[in-house]
Amino acid sequence: MVPFRSVHVTAVRGERRVSLHESDWGIPSERPVLGPGEVHIWRIRLNVPHEKTLAATTLLDGAEQAKAKRFRRLSDRRRYIAAHAKVRQILGLYAGCEPEEIGFQVNDFGKPSLTNNGQAREIRFNLAHSGELGLVCVSRGRDVGVDIELIRPEFAGLDVAKKFFSPLEVEQLMALPAPSRTRAFFRCWTFKEAFIKAKGRGLSIPLDSFDVALAPRVGPVLLSSRDDPGDVHRWHIRELSVQDGYAAAMAVEGYPWTLIS
Repeated sequence: MVPFRSVHVTAVRGERRVSLHESDWGIPSERPVLGPGEVHIWRIRLNVPHEKTLAATTLLDGAEQAKAKRFRRLSDRRRYIAAHAKVRQILGLYAGCEPEEIGFQVNDFGKPSLTNNGQAREIRFNLAHSGELGLVCVSRGRDVGVDIELIRPEFAGLDVAKKFFSPLEVEQLMALPAPSRTRAFFRCWTFKEAFIKAKGRGLSIPLDSFDVALAPRVGPVLLSSRDDPGDVHRWHIRELSVQDGYAAAMAVEGYPWTLIS
């Protein structure tokens, strides 16, 4: 199998920033144990050499290989192959099968889940990648969402914020000192993306239909949801510290849960 680098993280209950520390080990010899209430985060690097990209392609199914071929830019194709091959490797560890044996299905909004029988069907996961980094979030029996974004200051304009953010979020953004706004913009963006991915309904949930807190804080990040007011108590969003130049966040269904190292 194609080797990769991974990350373990540790956190306690509560909404606070979580740092991911890279580990040098690749595919472990023993299956990771995903206990009740545990959420595991894996950080994956997508800048794999060309020869390993070719090997990774063999792990993908026909639909994934066909999608990979549709990318016009070679760099985008390489990152797609690396991300999806590594997701298969990671999920294969939990499911106790080879990466090629992992089966996927998608809901009406495109969120994937496992079709494998037995306990593997209880596994919930989500993938996000941007630039040369990706994140894979894995849990058992509770929905999760994750997002990562390469910070691009030219994208973090007020016009974009007004188009996608709620009025309260725009107000929060404008109240911050100008040097802090780019980071806050991407913090908001990743919070919102992780949340709608966790719910599994994609952009059928308008991005301005719920409010998140932009500034670093202890306490709930999801402030309100006009789509479903109960979301405030059901979903919990947490910022992840991945690497300089990136913003990332995860959303998890319910409490209690713990990130495990």
